[in-house]
Amino acid sequence: MSSDGVIGVTGVTGVTAPRVPLRSLLFVPGGRTGWLPKAEAAGADAAILDLEDAVPEDGKAAAREAVAAAVDRAAGTPGPMRLLVRINALDRAAGWQGADDLRAVARPGLYGIVLPKVSGPEDVTTADRLLAWCEREHGLPEGHFALLPLLETARGLREAYAIGRAAARIAHLGAVAAPGGDVERAVGYRWSPEGEETRELRARVLLDARAADRPHPVAGLWADVADLAGLRRFAEQNRALGYEGMAVIHPSHVPVVNEVFSPSAEELARCRRLIAAVERAQAEGAGAVRFEGRMVDEAMAATARRTLARHGGD
Repeated sequence: MSSDGVIGVTGVTGVTAPRVPLRSLLFVPGGRTGWLPKAEAAGADAAILDLEDAVPEDGKAAAREAVAAAVDRAAGTPGPMRLLVRINALDRAAGWQGADDLRAVARPGLYGIVLPKVSGPEDVTTADRLLAWCEREHGLPEGHFALLPLLETARGLREAYAIGRAAARIAHLGAVAAPGGDVERAVGYRWSPEGEETRELRARVLLDARAADRPHPVAGLWADVADLAGLRRFAEQNRALGYEGMAVIHPSHVPVVNEVFSPSAEELARCRRLIAAVERAQAEGAGAVRFEGRMVDEAMAATARRTLARHGGD
């Protein structure tokens, strides 16, 4: 891991480009690429141009062209915001519309593909092979494009570990559950603002993602645009579970989510103090030391170093 928190992901096969934590991933309709400057101004770590649910059937071809053009512009003037595209499902019954989407947008300037309706590792394998073909076509290195599978079926949620291990290019695997969406329909829960009905589900998928060595899991969504207090509670719950970011649907959600998934200045200062205390103890021949009322040792120091490497610039 480098000093800026970048991790090179390795998996079952192949290598990938370095991946970074993404705190906020803002959905933008594929037909509204002109909204991308608003997403960047809001501070989103990534924008997801949506060619699936956000675009009516008769507008998908035009949206695909607009998104491809936006990707080209991003390649010409790269900025801090990563660009992803949610394609349509890779479904033969749908005429392989998703494959056409993928080929059109997988080009320089794209960070990754968001793959919907993933039911098992075979869906990931198909997308992985198509992305590898696009990388060769554009002269890009192996693993250049990230892949973010959306677990929107009961089988997909149950097989999160196998899905995570299916391709090295997956970095941001997690559970994205919202009221009234695909996951609610698949699982049958009744959504509540407290989110308790999906907490165990999100926790299990998080564990699967970590066990599969996927380094930067993300969760979501909070659908109530105006309820920023509820958004903060939900984001804090996801952060407490171990997620590193969230998908969001409105620019006003970005600052809240970025704050929740970033350590405060005091947290970073405490990390530095903890490391110093453990290192002093080690120099004196002790393995553990009392620090600010708690017993700490090298394991806690390692966690603090990791936090600083990602967020503190140390």
